[in-house]
Amino acid sequence: MSEAFRGLRLYNTLSRQKEDFVPVDRKNVRVYVCGPTVYDFAHIGNARPVIVFDVLYRLLRHLYGADHVTYVRNITDVDDKINARALRDFGDDIRAGRLSLNQAIGKVTHKTADQFHEDVKALGCLEPNFEPRATEFVLPRDDGKTDMVGLIQSLIERGHAYAAEGEILFDTASMPDYGRLSRRKLEDQQAGARVAVEAHKKTPADFVLWKQSSSDEPGWDASFVIDGKSTTIRGRPGWHIECSAMSAAYLGEVFDIHGGGLDLIFPHHENEIAQSRCAHGTQAMANYWMHNGFLQVEGRKMSKSEGNFVTIHDLLHTEKFGGRKWPGAVLRLAMLMTHYREPIDFSVRRLEEAENLLAKWRRRVADAHGGEVEPPFVEALCDDLDLSGYFKLMNASELSPDTLFAAGALIGIDLSTLEADIDVAQFVERRLALIRDKNWAEADRIRDELAAKGIQLKDGKDPGTGERVTTWEVKR
Repeated sequence: MSEAFRGLRLYNTLSRQKEDFVPVDRKNVRVYVCGPTVYDFAHIGNARPVIVFDVLYRLLRHLYGADHVTYVRNITDVDDKINARALRDFGDDIRAGRLSLNQAIGKVTHKTADQFHEDVKALGCLEPNFEPRATEFVLPRDDGKTDMVGLIQSLIERGHAYAAEGEILFDTASMPDYGRLSRRKLEDQQAGARVAVEAHKKTPADFVLWKQSSSDEPGWDASFVIDGKSTTIRGRPGWHIECSAMSAAYLGEVFDIHGGGLDLIFPHHENEIAQSRCAHGTQAMANYWMHNGFLQVEGRKMSKSEGNFVTIHDLLHTEKFGGRKWPGAVLRLAMLMTHYREPIDFSVRRLEEAENLLAKWRRRVADAHGGEVEPPFVEALCDDLDLSGYFKLMNASELSPDTLFAAGALIGIDLSTLEADIDVAQFVERRLALIRDKNWAEADRIRDELAAKGIQLKDGKDPGTGERVTTWEVKR
């Protein structure tokens, strides 16, 4: 283990300060990050936590060993937004009886999840060790892993939940220090997203653990024992209970790091903490809470009404942003050029700066193929992922090509080809035009020329339009 690990310090939202990182178990460092709700293609704001916590994952693997880090990122595939999207896209088929609502939901979630995986791979992100789907953890499981219904039952038995109007709700007044993460006083709380303030709640801040489903909504028949009586409620889980169950299933009742976007501090992460601690009787859910800052696009909040809403897929495969396509490595570098806790203005200018920097590093690397990451690089990352200091080191003129190559690899920046990504993209576009003209011989020549340089092309279809698309990766 590197000596530098002793200096690892992370900003903990819970304490509002940097703290020395001390894992529960050095042989199994455990991290959970909230993943996507798969009702639509991931936008560029969704990319930020994926990239930020991929860097953290890489650093922890470097410090503790790849076999001693467990990274879990979930997929939320049960949600009212998903239901609405299924009705929008497949309403005619549902009404005609060609598809059930659950089948339509499955089509939406699988297509969207597949696109998410393709997008984050293009951004250079490693796969998590586990990627559970919420629907797999609703009811008790054959393998005995923690499930949502079981957690809710535990909360009922411990006096932290109650039934009212067909719902089961968390009783926030039953937890004396509720609101500690967001630093909101209980008396000032208002109900969070997805939860309406209704008369059947004991306290306005109480939130839904299990909500009743109508006949035309997805649901599960869940059995609960309430006031000594067994009752079955056909319903679906509240948002927050999902992550409490999936994190416990793979990481245990108390784990090391929980991450996500700044917007999740309240209500989502606050309510996760409440459920998990009260269900398990622990003083913590995770010991360190990390949150990345907000993202805006060209100086404005990203929204469809502003006309600046852009998905990762748009950036990679269309000319919607800045009149051109952007390679994944450029998008990743542009995202990392601002410290993860600071707000970021995602702009064409920033992408151009990242592209130029990437090309400069690649020219310097030349034929380097390895090297070790030097201690100063690790020390920079160990200061709460200080990439500004890291990039200063990478820009040092006296840095050897092998060291630069290794430094890039540690943060997921591929420097293994001399051509900038955009140059490869130009070859790809030229080849696609040749294929459209059925000039197969010339198209094959370009493919073979790139293969000789270690660049492998992969042909496929755009999941949205069905058009041919070509991706590429470096083969070493």
